[in-house]
Amino acid sequence: MDLEFIKMVASEIAVVVSAAIPIIVWGRKIIEGQRCQLRADMLNIYYKYKDVKKIRQYEAEHFDKCYHAYKALKGNSFIDEIYKKAHTWEVIT
Repeated sequence: MDLEFIKMVASEIAVVVSAAIPIIVWGRKIIEGQRCQLRADMLNIYYKYKDVKKIRQYEAEHFDKCYHAYKALKGNSFIDEIYKKAHTWEVIT
């Protein structure tokens, strides 16, 4: 390999990397936004029903799906305790 070929490959790699970095940053922001929305949804449901300890079936199912999506997106353990408490509530059909 000659020096010109190495320069050409290096410049092409630099172009690809410079294009990929904003996409990676954008993707991370989207994931963080999804985690925040899922956490907010779960907290809204939790505080709505925490005093009566009864929850409608569709909201219990939504809460469950949000929790699993939140954990799949590497959500922290903050919501785990709330999830455990909500699972002790009576489900109303």
